[in-house]
Amino acid sequence: MNGVNAVGVLYGLEAINAHNGWAISVVGITIVFTGLVSLSVLISQLHKLVSLYNDPGRITKLFALKSKSAGKAGTPKKHPALTEAQKKICRQYNLLAQTMDDVISLPKLLRMAELSGLKDPHVNINFLLKSGILCADDQGYFRWDEDRFIRAVS
Repeated sequence: MNGVNAVGVLYGLEAINAHNGWAISVVGITIVFTGLVSLSVLISQLHKLVSLYNDPGRITKLFALKSKSAGKAGTPKKHPALTEAQKKICRQYNLLAQTMDDVISLPKLLRMAELSGLKDPHVNINFLLKSGILCADDQGYFRWDEDRFIRAVS
């Protein structure tokens, strides 16, 4: 009868196959394994939590260091005197920026630079951003810093 008795009840491997036993056991093993891995990761990092509990001043020091580094990253770096080629690039992009409104969209500026035939527009716009001549505003646009441009070119 191959695992089936007279009443139609399955026994052994036929019962496991018929009632999705293999899938249920795989799911169960996966859940247990995931739980054990999570527990081991938690236990391995527990010493960091205990050290923070023992010295709460480290938390304020950590956040103070991060805020100082974020403040430094937000300010544009002062670059040395520009070369003549860089001054020429600044003048060319100034002409393009003057054709735009007060706010400058970088994709539009890129497209205009490509249409004008300017060489390496991505590199040049990156240079203008790093030098602080192009400054970001709060709405995702940029503006041309005329004072910085004049100081850089003169």
